[in-house]
Amino acid sequence: MNILKYFSHTFGALILTLSFGFVHAQDIKVVYHVNTGVETAAGILGNVRNHLSADPSAKIVVVTHGVGIDFLLDGAKDSKGREFSGVVSDLSSKGVQFRVCNNTLVSRNVDPSKVSMDAKIVPSGVAEVARLQAKEGYVYLKP
Repeated sequence: MNILKYFSHTFGALILTLSFGFVHAQDIKVVYHVNTGVETAAGILGNVRNHLSADPSAKIVVVTHGVGIDFLLDGAKDSKGREFSGVVSDLSSKGVQFRVCNNTLVSRNVDPSKVSMDAKIVPSGVAEVARLQAKEGYVYLKP
């Protein structure tokens, strides 16, 4: 009888652990690291949109640096001549956060006022990616 009691408690603990894991699997936080130019930005934003369709509760931050900031600058257009501002605003309204590297702005002499109002300027893009992973538990994606 003691063996049945042991397995009963063990099985119950396993079920509780698995249930707890599944509940928290929905609380996914993801950082998309973007350092490629506007030619790939449309695809990356498509990935983010698809991600939200599959998991609307995901917390997503897009961190940009280098030429990766270009789609977040005023007037930026994709290869078909469509401005990125509408897509960025739409994703922002769904909770996606966009962050732009200040080091890139300084090194490329880009006026911060040219950055989309939907984006936040951070001191360093790579430091922001590292911080989100190490301190806030974000999963890293590099599309």
